[in-house]
Amino acid sequence: MVIHTWTKWLRAICQAVDQALRGTSELPPYGSGSVQRQEPPISRSAKYTFYKDPRLKDATYDGRWFSGKPHGRGVLKWSDGKMYSGMFRNGLEDGYGEYRIPNKALNKEDHYVGHWKEGKMCGQGVYSYASGEVFEGCFQDNMRHGHGLLRSGKLTSSSPSMFIGQWVMDKKAGYGVFDDITRGEKYMGMWQDDVCQGNGVVVTQFGLYYEGNFHLNKMTGNGVLLSEDDTIYEGEFSDDWTLSGKGILTMPNGDYIEGYFSGEWGSGIKITGTYFKPSLYESDKDRPKVLKLGNLAVPADEKWKAVFDECWRQLGCENPGQGEVGKAWENIAVALTANRRQHRDSPEILSRSHTQTLESLEFIPQHVGAFSVEKYDDIKRYLIKACDTPLHPLGRLMETLVAVYRMTYVGVGANRRLLQEAVKEIKSYLKRIFQLVRFLFPELPEEGSTIPLSAPLPTERKSFCTGKSDSRSESPEPGYVVTSSGLLLPVLLPRLYPPLFMLYALDNDREEDIYWECVLRLNKQPDIALLGFLGVQRKFWPVTLSVLGDTKKVLPTTKDACFASAVECLQQISTTFTPSDKLKVIQHVTIRSSVRSLTRLQNSLTTGLPIQSICYSTIWRLPAVAEKNSLEIRTLCYILVIISESY
Repeated sequence: MVIHTWTKWLRAICQAVDQALRGTSELPPYGSGSVQRQEPPISRSAKYTFYKDPRLKDATYDGRWFSGKPHGRGVLKWSDGKMYSGMFRNGLEDGYGEYRIPNKALNKEDHYVGHWKEGKMCGQGVYSYASGEVFEGCFQDNMRHGHGLLRSGKLTSSSPSMFIGQWVMDKKAGYGVFDDITRGEKYMGMWQDDVCQGNGVVVTQFGLYYEGNFHLNKMTGNGVLLSEDDTIYEGEFSDDWTLSGKGILTMPNGDYIEGYFSGEWGSGIKITGTYFKPSLYESDKDRPKVLKLGNLAVPADEKWKAVFDECWRQLGCENPGQGEVGKAWENIAVALTANRRQHRDSPEILSRSHTQTLESLEFIPQHVGAFSVEKYDDIKRYLIKACDTPLHPLGRLMETLVAVYRMTYVGVGANRRLLQEAVKEIKSYLKRIFQLVRFLFPELPEEGSTIPLSAPLPTERKSFCTGKSDSRSESPEPGYVVTSSGLLLPVLLPRLYPPLFMLYALDNDREEDIYWECVLRLNKQPDIALLGFLGVQRKFWPVTLSVLGDTKKVLPTTKDACFASAVECLQQISTTFTPSDKLKVIQHVTIRSSVRSLTRLQNSLTTGLPIQSICYSTIWRLPAVAEKNSLEIRTLCYILVIISESY
């Protein structure tokens, strides 16, 4: 056995010093007492080969030691080629490390990079298999356990696929999404022991949609199948896309067949039943009920439970909402500090601004006194920074939710039938994230509560037309309503907007075509024709305009040289995500400032301008510089005129 430690080196040095002092070349026998024995330091660096330990037999360790055990950073190599490089604690792999295992059959190696605990893979990690599969997610006791993503094969391989969802003891279990790239199908549903088991939804690249029950990877029992042309089958299945039993087949025109079906969809189906053609004079109760999708799909609150459970565990809560708030903030600070230390050794050096952000997130907020709008804004700013930082538990949660959402609704998942499921999923995210936020900030009021404004607003306001006090302006005490949407949508929706927008576009594709056909047709009409189409009274048609007692004719050159800035501003609506942000764009349109300035002018004059004149002077300053927007902008102003007629 070869031992390279400081003990042998220290003993040799002491003997050499003693020999020099004695003036002799003879070494005193060991243990004679002439040389005081020095014990090696408790913490040191050394290299040692194990022989007796069964787990580490013939393995060589080179690194830090503490009390005779590997402790700290080190490298452990086995004789068969396995190697671990990373952190140790009390003789076991513990912390962040890298592990390599040769695979002689494939002449490649398995490679794991991630967290360890007490000698086993535990926590977040990435395992690259010699077969080409890659797993990114949670581990426990050297097994995939928790939320994770498994990539199998490549696009050029024979069977590429991806699974993202929950794992239990190295097997798929719970909710997950499986994308079979070869077959062009995507499954979104429940799993058990590595097979589809329970309710689920399948969509295909050919537009087929199925929701129903699965048993041992097969469509079994009751289900609903829709084709791209809106043909619907509701009934029993015995295998994938195989109808077997009682059901109802509804045609796109409303005709339907009720009876017994057998055969594979698209390959010829045998039917024994009755054909029905609904009459226009049938009562609503005699007609078949309109199909409502989602009844056989997995409820939104049951999806991605492992993702939220992991976030709660990082905060020190075994169950949602059950834990100490102070302990949760301590865990956040510890996690941020540990991740910062880990990233110091990575090639990606943290920027100074990023470092300052992490330091500010480590601060535990202390709120005293009554909850106010200012404190609400502080929470909102904290959430924005936390969700932009993957090292923060909330940032990690947000990053994972974005990944699973895009994995579900991009590619084959971009199916118009999935729109309602996608919307329900976002609402579920908001509810569950809001629960986390209220746990971290207990003073935050519950959903629907009102935060009183710091300075109360006046209860009366002047009428827009007369300038007199308006008794109708009485309203409840002003305040800010707390909602999960208002707090979290500005953070969440921009990340999920692309796939959600695509689903809305696909679902409204036909209406969109009809809309633009009408827009292009109406946009060719003159303004007078549009006023008549909108039902504006002729006395308000802008043939002439009275300004300070002078009658002026509205010239085409006048109305065409209108707000280019208004069009540019309204075009920014498509770049915003939340409803409040879209309303802010409209609020900043130059029309509004023009109306305000004219209103101030009206109030300063004794005669006053009619409200209709203000509206029309605004309308004819609108430009027609953007063909796609000119009609909408003009229509918006005409609606303003119609509203003004009620004064």
